[in-house]
Amino acid sequence: MTDGAAPDSAASNRPNLVLVHCHDLGQHLGCYGADVDTPNIDRIAADGARLANSFCSAPQCSPSRSSMMTGYYPHENGVMGLAHMGWALGDEWETLPKRLRKAGYETALLGFQHEVPDDPERLGYEYVDSGTKRALDLVDVVDDFFAERADADEPFFVSVGIEEPHRPFRREYLSDETYDAYDPDEVPLDDFPYLPDAPGVREDVADLRSVISEVLDPAVGRYRESLADHGLAEETVFVFTTDHGLAMPRAKGTCYDPGIETALLVHQPGVVEGGAVHDALVTNVDFAPTMLDLLGVDPPTDVSGESFAPLLRGEPHDGRDRVFAEMTWHDRYNPIRVVRTERYKYVRNFSVLPRVFVPMDVAPTASGREVHEEFHVPQRPTEELYDLAADPAESENLASDKKPFEAAAEASDPDPDHADALDRLRDELEAWMEATDDPLLDGPVPYPDVA
Repeated sequence: MTDGAAPDSAASNRPNLVLVHCHDLGQHLGCYGADVDTPNIDRIAADGARLANSFCSAPQCSPSRSSMMTGYYPHENGVMGLAHMGWALGDEWETLPKRLRKAGYETALLGFQHEVPDDPERLGYEYVDSGTKRALDLVDVVDDFFAERADADEPFFVSVGIEEPHRPFRREYLSDETYDAYDPDEVPLDDFPYLPDAPGVREDVADLRSVISEVLDPAVGRYRESLADHGLAEETVFVFTTDHGLAMPRAKGTCYDPGIETALLVHQPGVVEGGAVHDALVTNVDFAPTMLDLLGVDPPTDVSGESFAPLLRGEPHDGRDRVFAEMTWHDRYNPIRVVRTERYKYVRNFSVLPRVFVPMDVAPTASGREVHEEFHVPQRPTEELYDLAADPAESENLASDKKPFEAAAEASDPDPDHADALDRLRDELEAWMEATDDPLLDGPVPYPDVA
């Protein structure tokens, strides 16, 4: 029996786990202060707990999700790019569904996953229904699943994977009325200080918010209603989260906060409730150990993640004073490693790169076209340092603006007031890369052999 497994005889007394995860949401919810109407999802936060400083391991789908399911960073578990582009989690990795299955849980996937390109049963799911990944179409699928397990003796883990609000925001299966919720000319842009006030940005923000408020939010509300209607809510941990930041320029595909911040809401009746807001730094590398701990299954001790279940239960918890994030491959090579503390963000760029990487699903959009020249033409510096207390939008780089292969004499000096932080975080990032055997230390990471 692998580390984290438990005898089947204990399983019947454990709660169910419902994990609802969507694409590309970041923290763009009303309960996180965003100017968008999400009463159903906000109610999860009000009933349970909200993690205010939740971050992902990578600002892209497959690497981030692989961390959620394994408790390892992408460069550790090998998923350094997208599953449909040659990268996949190997069958040898212990995942959250595999660990729960060994602990006596039924494991199911409804909708979407992106850790492997096909055969999600490889991840440890006994039951799979991938017929749709649309939020509203999944309502009946989820309801049927709960109805069939209302009187089950064994607990279940169900992962409900939602497509929206992935690009494109405007979809042919949604009516034009869906997009009437927000007027591009009137939509506030306070949540996007890193983007210009331009027509294309306004168009995308209005469409994004419409999809969130008119599609994603009501669907999640229906899932919770079904859980309660079938008498399962009181014995279930309900979790809502996302894989990474919004599919907007300077968010998805970057390690700035808009790219790596993630919504994370947890409700467990009698245990995690009351609308608590936790400001501690957490990362989705911690997700699998935390869920196992909440369910009463011993979390593994040999992974990079650590359980923050004590924090959720209101117990003493030391927690993290820094989180790490990374990116290696998306639709192009974009090697970045990052350490973030409560006050500072240090970014190390490992190649000749444009100022801001804009992924292939964002670049041709209305907002992507607005910023193409500003983001794509200038070259990115080797190091970036941001004082998040004074500069939450990460607009003033306090490190040198030296580019790769540029002579030091031609570059600016780091801000002397933050030189100690720069040196310390540079050393901490390198130590983390060495401790986790990051292949980037040995040079450029090749694309996988997909022949």
